[in-house]
Amino acid sequence: MERDRLLTAPFVLVSVANFAQAVAFSLFLHFPGYLDGLGASEVQIGFIFGLASVAAIGVRPPIGRAMDLRGRRGVILLGGVLNVLVCGLYLGISEIGPALYLNRVAHGLAEAMLFTAMFTYAADCVPARRRTEGLALFGVSGMLPISLGGVLGDWILTRADYSVLFVSAAGLALFSLVLSLPLRDRPRPAPQGDEAPRGFLAALGQRDLLPLWWLGAIFATALACTFSFLKLFVESTGLGSVGGFFSAYSGAAIGMRIFLGWLPDRIGPKRVLFPSLAALAMGFVVLAFADRVQDVLLAGALCGIGHGFTFPILFGMVVTRTREADRGSAMAIYTALFDLGVVVGAPGFGFVIGSAGFPSAFVGAAVLIAGGGAIFALWDRGR
Repeated sequence: MERDRLLTAPFVLVSVANFAQAVAFSLFLHFPGYLDGLGASEVQIGFIFGLASVAAIGVRPPIGRAMDLRGRRGVILLGGVLNVLVCGLYLGISEIGPALYLNRVAHGLAEAMLFTAMFTYAADCVPARRRTEGLALFGVSGMLPISLGGVLGDWILTRADYSVLFVSAAGLALFSLVLSLPLRDRPRPAPQGDEAPRGFLAALGQRDLLPLWWLGAIFATALACTFSFLKLFVESTGLGSVGGFFSAYSGAAIGMRIFLGWLPDRIGPKRVLFPSLAALAMGFVVLAFADRVQDVLLAGALCGIGHGFTFPILFGMVVTRTREADRGSAMAIYTALFDLGVVVGAPGFGFVIGSAGFPSAFVGAAVLIAGGGAIFALWDRGR
C-alpha cells in the first residue's frame, strides 16, 4: 500500500544526510590513537571520550523540548553547523589541555543534536505497520559508516597524518549540512489539552518505558568497550585492524537489516531481541580470547548481528509506547543512553584494561549484556 511505503523522498534525503555525518563521526574511531600519541593513558582517553558524552546528555532535555514544540529541522541545521566547526578545530589542537576538552564538549553537543533530530525525523517518516523495519533500514545509514570510517581512517593514516583525517571529517560534515537544507518538518496540528507535549521528565518516568531505558543503557555501556578501545586493542595485540573489525561488524548488521529487517514486525520484537543480545555477548567473549585475525573478524560479525537488531528493536518499542506529541523528548532520552554508556563505559573499561587487560574488559562487557538482558526480561514481562 502507498501509505506503507518506506522509501519516500524525505526518508531517503535524511538517510543520506545522516550517512555523511555518521562517516565524519566514525573517523573518530581512530581518535584514541591520536590521544595515545599525545601521551594520554587509557583512563585519560576514556575521560576525554566521556566529556563529549556528558555534554550530549546535558543538552538532550532542551533538544527534546525544542523538537516537540518547534520541529526537527532547526535542530538538524544547528547541529550541522556546529559539527563542521568542531571537526575543523581539531587541526589546531596538539596537546592534552583545555582546548581539547572544550572541543570535545562542543563535538558532543553537535552529535547530540544530529543523532537525536535525524533519528526522530526518520521515525516521523516511517509508517507504523513497518516501524521496526523502517528504522532498521534507516539505521543502515549509521551502521555502514562504522565500517567506512574504520577503513577510510586506516587508509588515510597509512598515507598521511591526523590532520588529513580531521579535514576529511570536516568536509563530510559540511556535505551533510548541505544535504539537510531541503528537509522540511511534517505538518502537525497544534497540540491541545491532553495532546500537548508533557516534557522530558514525563517521558523519562513513563512506566512502560523504564525497562527500555534500562536495557538501552546496558547495551550502550557494553558497546563503549569496543568503540572506545578497539584501536588500542589492535595496536597492543597486532591482531587485525580497526577497519577489518568494523567492516565485519557493520556488514553483518547491514545484512541482517536488509534481508531480515521485516522479522521483528512479523514475529514480534522480543522474539528477535533476546537472540540478538546473546549474539552480542558471544562476540565480546570471542574477542576476549582472540589469538588470530579470523577471531577478531568473527567477533566483529557476532557483535554486528547483535547490534543490527537490538538498536532498531528498542528504538521501535520506544516509538510505539510514546505519544506522538512526546516523540522528540522520548528520542532525546533514547539517544542520550548511548552517551551515558560512553560516560560510564569508557572510563570504566579503561580502568579494567589498565589494571587487568583487554580480555577481562571484553568478558565484563559480555556479562553486562547477559545480566542486563535477564533483568529486562523479568521487568518487561507481559508487555
